Amino acid sequence: MQKPPARTPVVPASPASGPSGAIRRAPAPAGTLTRVAGPTDTVRLNKRMAERGLCSRREADDWIAKGWVKVNGQVATMGLQVKPTDRIEIDKKAEGQQATQVTILLNKPMGFVSGQAEDGHEPAVTLFTAQNRWRDDNTRFFFHPSQLRGLAPAGRLDIDSIGLLVLTQDGRVARQLIGEDSVMEKEYLVRVSYLGTGEPLRGADERPGALRTIHENDPVTTNVQGVFPPAMLARLRHGLSLDGQPLKPAQVDWQNPEQLRFVLTEGKKRQIRRMCELVGLKVVGLQRVRIGRVMLGNLPVGQWRYLAPHERF
Repeated sequence: MQKPPARTPVVPASPASGPSGAIRRAPAPAGTLTRVAGPTDTVRLNKRMAERGLCSRREADDWIAKGWVKVNGQVATMGLQVKPTDRIEIDKKAEGQQATQVTILLNKPMGFVSGQAEDGHEPAVTLFTAQNRWRDDNTRFFFHPSQLRGLAPAGRLDIDSIGLLVLTQDGRVARQLIGEDSVMEKEYLVRVSYLGTGEPLRGADERPGALRTIHENDPVTTNVQGVFPPAMLARLRHGLSLDGQPLKPAQVDWQNPEQLRFVLTEGKKRQIRRMCELVGLKVVGLQRVRIGRVMLGNLPVGQWRYLAPHERF
């Protein structure tokens, strides 16, 4: 099998030291830190490697176990604590392993779960077959069953939602999308009906033609925008809480009278559906169309393509 071309590292590597050129030096972490680490502060080596964008913690442990990581010129051991001033070096064999890792973009159909199989529903990864590859995928990767090894979803998409789902072998991609410090934008198109808030509309929410009450068995399914209170739209954007925690501000706008566009930077379980319930809306259709700079585009439902080497989230 022809190996896929190597991707440009997320964090540029420094020039190798030594005559053999077999080692590359880990770069210092980019960006502004909230606290400047002192010279004696230590963290586990796998955490420091992940912070520097070299790999995931799991990958770091694998490399350490294989003897591919040196600290200050000495082969590292599992659980080693390192200081900010310690020099971390990675063997080129690790680079070669990363170059073969793939990231998959899937248009998940309804009825598939993002992760492990549950309640008789199949996981989305079962759609990753040669037959389901999008025929317009022109990346120079070749499908091989070995690419299923370690392939995991980088984020969730509800069983009754459709759209863009990322599956990856690359821990750097997973950390970028779902790491604890991730603020990656995710865009959704959400079709809704209106059940009402249980209270009469007053003040700025009482417009000509607006409904004061709505029977729970007769929701508004057309021209929802015309009866939905503007104050409730403002709450969707900022002011709601889930599980006792305030939600981050969101972009929420009407795309047409029955469909909203959400842009979130967090991903709580069933977040959009629960947000809508809090303001009297019911989600009747939800599709994710973008993650970061990567669009769903024309990828057909149930099919997948490779993330191209030039694409970045």
